Formats: sequence, C-alpha cells, structure tokens
Amino acid sequence: MDYKFNEGELIDEFREYIDSTYSSHYSKDKFQATEFIIDGGHGTGFCIGNVLKYAQRYGKKGTSSDARKDLMKVLHYALIQLYVHDMED
Repeated sequence: MDYKFNEGELIDEFREYIDSTYSSHYSKDKFQATEFIIDGGHGTGFCIGNVLKYAQRYGKKGTSSDARKDLMKVLHYALIQLYVHDMED
C-alpha cells in the first residue's frame, strides 16, 4: 500500500512501543494493572481518562521526544478502549 502519511512505518513503530510496555515495570507478574481495572468494570473511564490526560499534556512537558511518547500513549489507551468497547458489545 502506498500510504500518504507514513502510516505503515508509524504502525510498525506503534507495535514496537506496545511490545516495550509488556516488558516494562507495568506488567509485573504477567498481569497489568489495566487488566484488573477493566475486570472491575472501570475500563472505559480509565482509558478515556488517560487519552485525555496524555492529549492535554502533549507538547507541554519536556522535549519533542517526550511529546511523541505522549502521542503513543494516547494511541495505546485508545486501542485498549477499542478492546473494552468490543468486549462490552
């Protein structure tokens, strides 16, 4: 596919970012806190709240690289919310 906005490479980078979160401190003992939050019925509020948090912080904290990480977090929480949405349907 001939993407106009570099979507293919950006999606690959996004997948690498997500993979990195699974090997970080956020996934101790093979469970992520997000799993417990979703299981407790609070997934939508948690995900949308984090989307808003990182979107509002974008460009206001640190370097250009930090701003880019905030966008990755927005995308990641939006993707998790898509999962929650589909689970609830």
